[in-house]
Amino acid sequence: MKKYICISVIIISSILLSCENDYLDVVPDNVAVLDNAFSDRFNAQKFLYTVYRAIPAPGDENNPAISAIDEVWWPESEDWRPGPIIAQGFQSVTSPAYNKWEGRGTGDLYVAIRNSNIFLENIGKVQGMDEYEKNQWRAEVKFLKAYYHFYLLQMYGPIVINNELEPIQDIPDAPAPRRDKIDETFTFIVDLIDEAMEDLPLLLQNESEELGRVTKPIAASIKARILMAQASPLFNGNSVYANFLNENGEPFFPQTYDAEKWQTAATATKEAIDLCHQAGMRLYQKSDYANPFPQSDVTLLKATLRGRVTDKWNPEIIWGSTNDTWGIQNTSIPRLYSYVNSPTNSRHAPTIRMAELYYSKNGIPINEDVTYDYSNRFKVRTADNDDKYLIEIGEETAILNFDRETRFYADLAFDRGVWFGNGKDGTDEDPWYIHGRYGEFASIFNPNQYSVTGYWAKKLVNIETQVTGGNNFSQVRYSFPIIRLADLYLYYAEALNEVKATPDAEVYEYIDLIRERAGLQSVLDSWSASFCNNPTKPLTKSGMREIIQQERMIELSFEGARFWDLRRWKLTKEYMNKPIRGWNVRENLAIDYYTPITLYNPTYSERDYLWPIPENEIIRTPSIIQNPGW
Repeated sequence: MKKYICISVIIISSILLSCENDYLDVVPDNVAVLDNAFSDRFNAQKFLYTVYRAIPAPGDENNPAISAIDEVWWPESEDWRPGPIIAQGFQSVTSPAYNKWEGRGTGDLYVAIRNSNIFLENIGKVQGMDEYEKNQWRAEVKFLKAYYHFYLLQMYGPIVINNELEPIQDIPDAPAPRRDKIDETFTFIVDLIDEAMEDLPLLLQNESEELGRVTKPIAASIKARILMAQASPLFNGNSVYANFLNENGEPFFPQTYDAEKWQTAATATKEAIDLCHQAGMRLYQKSDYANPFPQSDVTLLKATLRGRVTDKWNPEIIWGSTNDTWGIQNTSIPRLYSYVNSPTNSRHAPTIRMAELYYSKNGIPINEDVTYDYSNRFKVRTADNDDKYLIEIGEETAILNFDRETRFYADLAFDRGVWFGNGKDGTDEDPWYIHGRYGEFASIFNPNQYSVTGYWAKKLVNIETQVTGGNNFSQVRYSFPIIRLADLYLYYAEALNEVKATPDAEVYEYIDLIRERAGLQSVLDSWSASFCNNPTKPLTKSGMREIIQQERMIELSFEGARFWDLRRWKLTKEYMNKPIRGWNVRENLAIDYYTPITLYNPTYSERDYLWPIPENEIIRTPSIIQNPGW
């Protein structure tokens, strides 16, 4: 995969920072500014980058999809951040956390949509541009306009479709803005993406100028995500919202389940996969990880699996962003180096629930594996030579950390676990070993600089990132995924499973591609009677649904997918009304440290599936109907 296929916004961000402020917040009634913004190609391109600038950064540690679900937990000192506020049930109508309805600056997606409309209205006026380039830029902005509408929809449910050049409240004699019904909004978004795809390129032609720009595979892949959301239980026949009515007394949410939506999603996802393949995208493999030093097969697979997310020119990334990877890497890495002052925060802490989620070494859930010591998983065991590339030999750790699939060791770090790379990039005979019990090197450093659970999200740390000069954190940036090919494969398996009466070879094919890359056997071979207490599970639609959901939660862990998946599946209420647990990190003896403790008991209700409309907006625009429960 050549680097021009990897999509990021780093170049766009750097160009934006050098733009004049006049173009970052254009007001439509300032004719002089507006005319100047489209006076020539150079200035029009500045405005184009203004529209791009509003893309929510997926790897931002303040993004609730990263930190507001049961994947990770943070120290109490960080409770002011949007993620912990939402996860603990403290979302507010008066001052909503992660407010994208009326955010500030680039945080307001309605401002971004309005800028999109201004661009589409005025790009035709630019002199000295070829028409084909104008059409491509129009297509990019149409896609971004659709994407911003979708982002709002998945947060707020019914939204106001906006085709105006200025706030609707400021237009004389304009009808009061009203929220549109769910299916009408989905149709608007998908139609806009279809329009955009006609003029989007398959590949970028000028990488030095266009890196970060939308392509046809990106648009097709996000369209697949949108249609998967529309087909899922939250938006497809959700009777919980039967009394959530618009001004005409009609339900905002469709009340009749439509199975055909799954077929539509399946068709769109396959089209996206084919386009990605045509563009040269593929799953990241061992051959993509380049390291001249000798390594065991175990270490090579671990490093490869880390690279599927953090290799900066990754052939698997369809759309991603390099924004904010310093923050997410800094909070995900434990203290590995000998320094007095810690330059790492180490607070992005996976929960025990996530550690339990990953499969056993046989590729099935640990509570379904008859060979796994599930009932004793919280007791300790001593590592021996067979564990040398995974756990420090002669040291004790929880049984939960033994005999797991390779993704467990690639994605998670834990006390007495092996950490390869990040300054130890040579032979794997001399890796880092994490010592995280109380008083040890990787344990509590400051009130906001430690893992409250005893786990770290190794998956989010580029293998070449390290501490330099004794106390300087030097990151190697990567394109944090918005969507990658593995995501599409699992979408396709999910949609096909819902379409078919019973799972068949095509359903298994796309999930098995992910499992094969992870070093696991196929679904049918893994769920065999020799390993599993539930061997018929993959033979039924409901059983395969659970398998696909768990596979998504493992493969896409810590990337923000779980947050939105649990919502669209209507499973967040089930997961977020259970205790959040971690190890007892304030103990220094293994037998005491490896005692699960409850960090928090969250309370999640039906209202929490949708963000509240800000109270200020309801006061300013009474025609906007508030979401249920707020």
